[in-house]
Amino acid sequence: MDELKNKNIILGVTGSIAAYKAPEIIRLLVREGAYVYPVMTRSATYFIHPLTLQSVSREKVTLSLFNGDERDIRHISLSALADVLLIAPATANIIGKIAAGIADDILTTTIVATRAPVVIAPAMNERMYENPVVQQNIARLKSIGYRFIGPEEGRLACQDKGKGRMSEPATIVGFLKKIFSKMEDFKGKSFIVTAGPTREPVDVVRFISNYSSGKMGFAIAREMQDRGAKVILISGPTFIKPPEGVDFFVVETARQMEEKVKEYFFDRVDGLIMTAAVCDFRPVQSFKGKMKKGSKERVVLELVRNPDILEEIGRVKGEKILIGFCAETENILQEARQKLKKKNLDLIVANDVTEKGAGFEVDTNKVFLLNSKGEVKSLPLMSKRKVAEVICDHIKQILEERQANK
Repeated sequence: MDELKNKNIILGVTGSIAAYKAPEIIRLLVREGAYVYPVMTRSATYFIHPLTLQSVSREKVTLSLFNGDERDIRHISLSALADVLLIAPATANIIGKIAAGIADDILTTTIVATRAPVVIAPAMNERMYENPVVQQNIARLKSIGYRFIGPEEGRLACQDKGKGRMSEPATIVGFLKKIFSKMEDFKGKSFIVTAGPTREPVDVVRFISNYSSGKMGFAIAREMQDRGAKVILISGPTFIKPPEGVDFFVVETARQMEEKVKEYFFDRVDGLIMTAAVCDFRPVQSFKGKMKKGSKERVVLELVRNPDILEEIGRVKGEKILIGFCAETENILQEARQKLKKKNLDLIVANDVTEKGAGFEVDTNKVFLLNSKGEVKSLPLMSKRKVAEVICDHIKQILEERQANK
């Protein structure tokens, strides 16, 4: 396959001893038919000479924001050219800068400006890699869509053994090939993804809601878009910026979400991924104005059941794909199996929200995947972006099986 043929790859090289592997990365990419445009930080030039990268890539190495040609705003032209931006090796310093949004040289400004996928191959001493600040920066970047390859266990520059060694060039190139091959997974397909909580007003200043942050749903929307799908993202109130290019709608109540989902589901999409944590109940009556405390010692709030969007859609879904989520505190698999069958789902994603790292408002999740054939897959604790990848892999498998059975 020619996943990398005619692809424009910006290779950012930073100040690590692993910079000596950059020429081999370039050589392998060029052999695959890619065009490689090296960008080096000042520190990188202490480890490897720019002429080496220029000779292998046959492209001029960019070293500075200011190249003397006022007509070429280099970080903008590079960022627009890129099909992917690879940083290999990536030091703790560059990872920290990206996480903080710092753009103070040619590489960081190009990263900030690009709309292409960014792949980071860390290389550093194990002590640095395990530093909580570095781990926090990596977790943040993963949560907003940056991809990481490695690091690996092995002999480090200081001769210690540990985790921090940059992945081998062939592994990095294989990772890039996988990214581009997945870009065709959902080409020509459209999906609704719901995310976040809903709010049910008690009065004009108070509401019933839940702790959902929307992070899981937004991660799925980004992953599906990266794989070529047209995505309609319908979200309750969150503080997350939606992926650029999706059709984005904000709703507040369960009934508003139901209306928007049904508006698009029947005529325009191939499936629905219902990640949103929709409130099960709403007040029978919302107070017009602010409910005054006065001398009341107790207030009774009468609630009525909200529509179960997923169950209603499941009755009439036809051949469309339907994915549900199930946040529980006990009897996880039992509850998930019941909902899978009752709502006529193709796949349900279940988690125990009381388990550390698997609940609301965090960047990680630990889930079970249950499909309509009765199969159960348990995933370890991982970033929500990685969970999104696995879910999309299963959706791809469902599509392929249906196509094969036609």
